[in-house]
Amino acid sequence: MSTLLSRRRQVRPVALLRLFLGILLPLLIVGFIAEEVLERERIAFEVPFLLALHAHATPLLDRLALLFTTAGGVGVIAPVSALILLGLWLKKRSLALFWGVSVAGAAALDLVMKLIFHRPRPELWPRLVQEHDFGFPSGHSMYSAAFVTALILLTWRTPLRPLVLVLGVLFSGAVGFSRLYLGVHYPTDVLAGWLSGLAWVLGVYSVVRPFRGLPPEGGSA
Repeated sequence: MSTLLSRRRQVRPVALLRLFLGILLPLLIVGFIAEEVLERERIAFEVPFLLALHAHATPLLDRLALLFTTAGGVGVIAPVSALILLGLWLKKRSLALFWGVSVAGAAALDLVMKLIFHRPRPELWPRLVQEHDFGFPSGHSMYSAAFVTALILLTWRTPLRPLVLVLGVLFSGAVGFSRLYLGVHYPTDVLAGWLSGLAWVLGVYSVVRPFRGLPPEGGSA
């Protein structure tokens, strides 16, 4: 009994940290940005930042940006997510439920937000890729952030955690940066995508609690 109570005391600070830093704070930031977008306010630093970024464009960076923007899109993330979903379904259905709602839900949330905010994409130079939907938030940033966050949580109790954490954050960062480099999003589109994806997955995790009933493997998530 004392061991169980001790574990519960250890989990509470982690849960509170996840709530405030992983869900509430990101949502507050996204809400602030969304208000500016709804009011059609121009955020002063965004266009100069994009133009300065474009001034350093090179053929090598073009190829890298196209690579990461492809890797972070639905065409790659959706089939990979489906394979992971199948593997999780065979292992434990609560894990599969968490994964499916996290990744598919982030895609649906992005679509809804785009329809609500109707933010045009920047038109600052001839772009290497053409996008015809609205820009806020960045779907690539939201997909990659949701995918990576869910994957980190699934590997949290395993030795793979440090590797997935580092590579995942780098991957999602590179995907978001590629969208800025290619000129298809404003910086606040990308930031809102990252934060929305993070908050969504952590919110789903808090409700579903996919690891309940599994034996701990090196700590609790």
